[in-house]
This record gives sequence, structure tokens and C-alpha cells, in this order.
Amino acid sequence: MVTMKEIAKRTGVSISTVSLVMNHRDAGRVKPAIAAHVREVAEKLGYQVNPMASSLRTNRTRTIGFISEEVATTPYAGGMILGAQSAASQLGYLLITVSTDGGMDEGEEIDALKRYGADGFLYAKMSNRITDVPSRLKDCPVVLVDATGRDGTTPSIEPDEFRIAYDATTRLIEAGCERIAYIGCSEAMLAQKGRLAGYKAALEADGRKFSERLVVNVPNNGPALEAVSDLFDWERPDGFFCFNDARAWYVYECAARHGLTIGRDVSVVGVDNHRVFAETLSPQLTTVELPHFEMGYWAAMKVVSLIERRDLDDMEWPETTAPMPPLDAEIPAKIHCTLIEKESVREG
Repeated sequence: MVTMKEIAKRTGVSISTVSLVMNHRDAGRVKPAIAAHVREVAEKLGYQVNPMASSLRTNRTRTIGFISEEVATTPYAGGMILGAQSAASQLGYLLITVSTDGGMDEGEEIDALKRYGADGFLYAKMSNRITDVPSRLKDCPVVLVDATGRDGTTPSIEPDEFRIAYDATTRLIEAGCERIAYIGCSEAMLAQKGRLAGYKAALEADGRKFSERLVVNVPNNGPALEAVSDLFDWERPDGFFCFNDARAWYVYECAARHGLTIGRDVSVVGVDNHRVFAETLSPQLTTVELPHFEMGYWAAMKVVSLIERRDLDDMEWPETTAPMPPLDAEIPAKIHCTLIEKESVREG
């Protein structure tokens, strides 16, 4: 097993210097060039930090608790958890996930993570909402994932809902669509508010007037299909921005019933890049991908920066579909999501 003493001997520095570098406490104490050399030698030798010894020295377990509600039971959990786990692993931390779905007591789960000595917490929601930070986490480093804290001070990360709609609607304008409808969500959600605002702004930026007649806010059920069908009959849109990929299905169904071809007569943009719809709708749906991996990764980086009280400027960030904001971004930090071009938008 490679020791710090061996690394110190190979690099010509003291054991204490190696310790500072390997425990990420070198900022302002060790010259960057020396720190980089120590890390390079440690990697070549296959050095691994001893978690037990490290926790005894620093009073940290290098563990992050990931608390989720309505996340672990959705198709998006994998991306969010994988992002958080990737960042945690890169920083030498272990991620422990718990779900409060299915009658699990949130307070008891948080207490269990505290007993394990978690240094910080990620508190994740689904579908971007305003939430209260649990009182049991008030004295801990915590970052909200896909949520905004009601207190306005807790670090958080979420998709840029306004830009999702603005970019999608602009894409339909560029494709030459004259009457662009919005198939929205009937629930009161942050995403619905932001996406409706982005849709309106894109129309106004192109000199168009917003019309309530081209907006239907629907749930995911039978009446939604009827509402979209009525929109086809009475307003005859040639472009549709849909709140999500599931609602885009209604547009596909109604277009077929009206003898119209998606990607030629009617253009459609969804949101989610949901695997089921991405693989079954034909032609394939142009959509805006939600940044679940990016949100998880950023949140884990942020909580470690709070735990260790450093900016993590020395860390390499991965290439991702959507660019991630800096760790010191304003609260809530927002991710500009990426539009994935497929086949449902006609050529302009």
C-alpha cells in the first residue's frame, strides 16, 4: 500500500505538504505547481486516501447524504444520482441515497444519515418546486436539487425554465411557423410559470402578439386529448411548444387524426428528452433535455465546497450536454438547457 511518506520521498516535499494536498487543504498553503506534481505522482503510484484515518484527523467522514422525494421512483433518478455520485467520487466522498417515498419518515431518514456522520446533504425534489429546508438540516451544509428554497438563501440548482421555452419557441419561429401554440400544464408549478413566460417573450421578440386562444393548459389524461383536438379544429396551429414530451404525444395523435404530417405540416418541440417518447414517437421528437446529471453533479460540487470552505477551482469539470453555472452563481443557480434537434420540426 502506497503511503504519504513514499510520495513525499518521490516529490522531495514534506509529509505534511503531501497531507495537505491529498486532503484538499493545499489552497493558499502549497504552491499550485507543487500541488499538481504531488497529485501526479500520487496518481502514478496508485495512492488512495484511507477514509478511516482521514475522518479521525479531520472529524469528517467524507460522506454526503442524498435525500430524495419523488425522485428515486422516476425515470430521471438515474441521471441526477449519477451526476451527484460522479462528483462525490471525484472529490473523494461517498454518496448515500435515501428516498422518502412510500411512507418513509423523512425526519428519521435524516437522523440516520446524521448518525452515519454525513458531512453535508443534497435535498432533491422532482419537477422544480419551492420547498422548505427540513429543520433537521438547518445546521448542516445543504444544497437543494431541482428546487428553490422558500428562504431564498439556501444554495440550489434548477433548470432555466424561461430559457427552455424561449429557445423552443424561437426554434419554431425560425422554422417558419406562423401560429405557434403552447400545450402547457394545468398544475401550478414553477416550470409552468417560467415556460409560459418564455413562450410569450419569444413571440414578442419576433414582433408577434400573444394570444390566449393558442394556449391550453392540460393534465395528462383523456380531456387533454380533447382540448388539443379542439385547438387543431378552431385555431389551426402549425407549430407547438409542449410543456413536456408526454403532452407532445397528444399533438402527434391529433395531427394523425387530421391527416397532417409532423415535421412537414406541423412542427413540434417537447421538453424532457424522455427515453420512452424519444424511442417511440415517429418522426422523432425535437426536445429540450432537462439537466438531471448536471444538477446532481453541480449540487455535489457545491455542497463539498461548503463542507471544505473552498472554491474547488482546481477541479476538472466534465463535458456535459448543458453547461453548468459557476459554484458562486446567484441563488437559485440556473442551467441553460440544450435543445436536441431531431425530426419533428420542419426545415425553415
